[in-house]
Amino acid sequence: MSNTFYTEETIEHFRHPHNFGEIKSPDGYGEAGNIICGDIMSLYLKIRESKNKEIISDVKFRTYGCAAAIATSSVVTDLVKGKTIEEALKISKNNIVKTLKGLPPIKIHCSILAIDALSEALFQYLKKHKRKIPPELKKKHEHVEKEKKSIDERYRHWQLRK
Repeated sequence: MSNTFYTEETIEHFRHPHNFGEIKSPDGYGEAGNIICGDIMSLYLKIRESKNKEIISDVKFRTYGCAAAIATSSVVTDLVKGKTIEEALKISKNNIVKTLKGLPPIKIHCSILAIDALSEALFQYLKKHKRKIPPELKKKHEHVEKEKKSIDERYRHWQLRK
């Protein structure tokens, strides 16, 4: 694969994204954005109890972004559906890139954005249920909040220029 082109897997997920849409009254909702590229991902989770474990029973996404952003959003939903919260927390950008059989280096940030949206949805779920939040998840949440603040500030600046 050339480092400048998308794989067939990426193109397929872009053209036919899995789990696209919203979940009304989600158990967990996460949104992440990137100030540089302008991509924004929203991830919705439904979580149910099964044999004393919390399982992600449904997941949907909405993404405003490029082909890689949409493809990575689609892949992360496939990777987490049916997983426990603990298993979902272990999913990384590398899992997404491997599933897509690679991404151009300039598009790797899209896989990070997908993980940020997932992390934020899991953070919000745990927070809502007054559960212990792992330190690594807190750190990711702080990063996502910082990015959101940057995007909001940039947007306000652009609005003032009109």
